[in-house]
Amino acid sequence: MSAALGRLLAVMARLRDPERGCPWDREQTWASIAPHTIEEAYEVADAVERGDPDSVRDELGDLLFQVVFQARIAGEQGLFDFDDVADSISEKLERRHPHVFGDETVTDAEAQARAWERHKSAEREAKGGQAGVLDGVTLGLPALTRAAKLGRRAAGAGFDWQTPRGVLDKVREEVGELEEAVAAGSASQMREELGDLLFSVAQLARHLGVDPEGALREAGGKFEQRFRTMEARATAEGRILAGLSAAELEDLWLEAKRQAR
Repeated sequence: MSAALGRLLAVMARLRDPERGCPWDREQTWASIAPHTIEEAYEVADAVERGDPDSVRDELGDLLFQVVFQARIAGEQGLFDFDDVADSISEKLERRHPHVFGDETVTDAEAQARAWERHKSAEREAKGGQAGVLDGVTLGLPALTRAAKLGRRAAGAGFDWQTPRGVLDKVREEVGELEEAVAAGSASQMREELGDLLFSVAQLARHLGVDPEGALREAGGKFEQRFRTMEARATAEGRILAGLSAAELEDLWLEAKRQAR
């Protein structure tokens, strides 16, 4: 064990010490810490997206602390400890990479992705009660990520479009069905058709090799930047966005887009 990791584990033990530890840390459970773990994972993704090495380092540290925290709670209950967690993931990676640690051969990344899914399926079946292709796709994933993962699982069983063009046709079909639902004015139908459209878009992203969550975050960031430019421009001219006409807002938006290029 490295000195740095040993130090972190010692810090965690001190924080959870029944007599000398931190009151807040001592009160935490798996359930209470889980939301923080999710938040830290998103903050790692945000730091990576911003391309800030210092922030990536710090956020990875925060995420590692979450793993150490959860393992410490388990250790106190006699369930498992940090070493067990590390051993478990090492064994899993070796098992799922027989082309690296064994005698199997894969030709490219796509073949490896298919082999990975086969190994995961075999593991689920070995556990019992999880033999289905879609079993184990957690409900806790972001919706777009889960949609792409469901599609990827189904594709592993041969249920998929052959080309991105086929998915684009499906997206157009779903847009048409959404338009019909809007024309009908049915709230439940609109919700259903919008969901189908989003699901199809997630499959298109999968076929294009694009992370749908990442693409949507980038689009949101781009919109935010342009809107703030609009707002700043209007403020500088002594105007308020809410008081402008649709044509004036459109002019500001187009100017913000030109400035972003």
